[in-house]
Amino acid sequence: MRFIDFHLMIQSLGFVLKGLPYTLGISLLSFMTATVIGILLAVLRRSTSKLLVKLVKAYISMMRGIPMIVVLFMLYFGLPYFDVQLPALLCAYIGFSLVSAAYISEIFRSSIDAVDSGQWEAARALGLPNRKILRHIILPQAIRIAVPPLGNVILDLIKSSSLAAMITVPDIFQNAKIVGGREWDYMSMYILVAFIYWLLCFLFEKCQNRLEIYLKLV
Repeated sequence: MRFIDFHLMIQSLGFVLKGLPYTLGISLLSFMTATVIGILLAVLRRSTSKLLVKLVKAYISMMRGIPMIVVLFMLYFGLPYFDVQLPALLCAYIGFSLVSAAYISEIFRSSIDAVDSGQWEAARALGLPNRKILRHIILPQAIRIAVPPLGNVILDLIKSSSLAAMITVPDIFQNAKIVGGREWDYMSMYILVAFIYWLLCFLFEKCQNRLEIYLKLV
């Protein structure tokens, strides 16, 4: 009984890799968007408005508590009930960005809190407003502190991007499923796509390690 068809894996590699731009595009664009939103949420959470803080906390709680696949299905299959039909790729980008932003906001919240409180006191003693203190003094240090956990977020995004196949995005996982269904050999294709995901994460880990060395975090 055949278990792994290496010939099929090699033969199908080119077709599977056609989905690589979708996998990396969704992951990287969603990460960059989520980082901007996450920083904004972390800053808003320090607002003096109790209502605004509660709204931010509610958003973070919801996005961290709802499975990614449910968010994707709501955007792709749910919005048409309201006469709104978005392309699958756009739904994937929006879904991953909104969910990841909740996790990234918590990373930046803890990173901001990790900055020595004396930095705030010294800046206020110089008469600087909170906005400038946060932008020019606190956030640069918080971003440096946030680099290691942010690396985990982007690795999770690369792996989770496979869920985009559930809404017909032609990423590497979707292409592997197509070949597996055509050749009646899902196992070989799943092993191939698992290796590709591992290799992508391995390369990003190396980049993260170099960045941490550059920033003297290790």
